[in-house]
Amino acid sequence: MAATANPHKLKEIAAILGSAVELLSRPVDLGEVVEDGDTLEANARLKADAVCGHAGQPAVADDTGLEVAALGGAPGVRSARYAGEHANDADNRARLLDELEGAADRSARFRTVAVVVFPDGRELLAEGMMSGVIAAAPRGDGGFGYDPVFVPDGGDGRTFAEMSPDEKNAISHRGRAFRSLAAQLGL
Repeated sequence: MAATANPHKLKEIAAILGSAVELLSRPVDLGEVVEDGDTLEANARLKADAVCGHAGQPAVADDTGLEVAALGGAPGVRSARYAGEHANDADNRARLLDELEGAADRSARFRTVAVVVFPDGRELLAEGMMSGVIAAAPRGDGGFGYDPVFVPDGGDGRTFAEMSPDEKNAISHRGRAFRSLAAQLGL
């Protein structure tokens, strides 16, 4: 069972895992899970624990952060709320680009921590990273979040948002984390 309430992320995780797993949507009656952990791992575990406890089934969750060198690793664990608690993706990207105005070092990395929690208390953990740079302006219509401003290493100068979903998933931080998790599950 997926612990994410983000439909874009659910679609991406399902595409990465393929037909090896039947990924059920998060229970609609669960309500919001407060992600107040200090680390990506803590937030992923909070979500997976909440869904597993509520549904009594294994639950998979992830948390992803964009870590920008010139900003001391920010937005990091606060990536989804970088421009405020009720900010949208465009607001977060705008704040990031404003803060990087004139910065010589635009290097960054995406980091994803994925966890599966089982009803018996067992858990599996995996991490995936992707280095790159922050573009000067958004480019592309695909993806979500910071994808229009993140140019991954090895991506031919394109942002994640300029890639097809399959191209992005083949090299992305989330793809790496979930492929590692799938390997631990023997899939």
